[in-house]
Amino acid sequence: MGKLFGTDGIRGVANEYPMTAEMALNVGRAVAFVFGKERGRAKVVIGKDTRISGNMLEYAMVSGICSMGGSAYLIGTLPTPGIAFMISLMDADAGVVISASHNPFYDNGIKIFKSDGYKLSDEKEAEIEQLLLDDTLASKCGSVRETGNIYRTENFGNRYVGFLKRSIPKECRFNGMKIILDCSNGATYRVAPDVFTDLGADVEALFVSPDGKNINENCGSQHTEILRKRVIETGADAGLAFDGDGDRLIAVDEKGGTITGDQILIICASVLKKKELLKNNTVVSTVMSNLGFKLALKDMGIKHIEADVGDRYVMEEMLASGSVVGGEDSGHVIFLDHHTTGDGILTALKLVEAMKTEAKPLSELGRMMAVFPQELMNVEVREKPDILTVPEIRDAIEGVEKHLGEKGRVLVRYSGTQPLCRVMVEGPTAEETRQCCQQITDVVRNALGV
Repeated sequence: MGKLFGTDGIRGVANEYPMTAEMALNVGRAVAFVFGKERGRAKVVIGKDTRISGNMLEYAMVSGICSMGGSAYLIGTLPTPGIAFMISLMDADAGVVISASHNPFYDNGIKIFKSDGYKLSDEKEAEIEQLLLDDTLASKCGSVRETGNIYRTENFGNRYVGFLKRSIPKECRFNGMKIILDCSNGATYRVAPDVFTDLGADVEALFVSPDGKNINENCGSQHTEILRKRVIETGADAGLAFDGDGDRLIAVDEKGGTITGDQILIICASVLKKKELLKNNTVVSTVMSNLGFKLALKDMGIKHIEADVGDRYVMEEMLASGSVVGGEDSGHVIFLDHHTTGDGILTALKLVEAMKTEAKPLSELGRMMAVFPQELMNVEVREKPDILTVPEIRDAIEGVEKHLGEKGRVLVRYSGTQPLCRVMVEGPTAEETRQCCQQITDVVRNALGV
């Protein structure tokens, strides 16, 4: 990772470096400069989620694009995967999403996509980052005669809805199913209810009244308490929770149990294998996947490839191996036969399609994978040195690993988007796992904590 770009673009507290209006302006200039080399004038699509800082950053970025002679096409609030879909549809040179995904409202971020709807390579990010750090972009702007234009577009939400509906076989409809959606007061608040309603489901949509400050607030993929309660109260077949920008899904079964990203991957991979659609019989996940995930794939006779944390690295392994399904336990799932990036609504559709195909309740499908007790704790850190170069942390990790042996595992890593160190432990029992995780967390906090 670079100085500005993390595992998923640039991210931070809005109005604080690096998520300032000045930075957004220069990102706009850099994108227009880098992607305008071939056509002369870059055509850049811009979308956003519902954060209050979105307009500020969008307008600044548009100024940067136009000052570099590019044209900005504003498509408003749409899920990140919807914006990725629109880039190639509009024959754009690049696309930008202004969002901080599952983070609180006061954060914001910038994600950049290429003309084909894929995220940038490390090399392309490094090129853009260097332009931003060199502070020479203003000198590259042309005369006023070369200033670009701004175009506001409409009805692209409908095109994205159509794309999502086409991902489901025509004969598969959701009639007779009660589905509760948690739209996180984020970018899915219009599109998701429309898609599931059009496919025949009886839909109840929660958290569809964004005010700029309530995105992800006690709702969405990381806060499913209210959704779980509502699923049980209404006797729904499933609850589906998206994050703020709509690229993640966490599900709730009819009994109120949580269905994680790993379980969703197992369920969907199983159905694809039965339909002989699981290309190269391979699934890609990250090092964060539960031990039960690997065992379930082994029992199903499916090959498993492990990638670094981050959907870009999952995608790299998928492309290299020819896999068509991969993702993260956080709920970021990629169906490469359908899309170029993780899509929460698409994942939700594929999960419900699996329920219809198997004619089984979601709780039963979820039992295809045994979830080992897992504890994840976060420590806010002041710096991010190599974990293994801090003796006390290294010793604590080795001690827990020796204690658990083959009955568990330890993973300590930094967040790529926040000043956090994540300590994850899996073990034989919930209590032992929690104690082991707390033991390492306390050492990390003493050594690196704010």
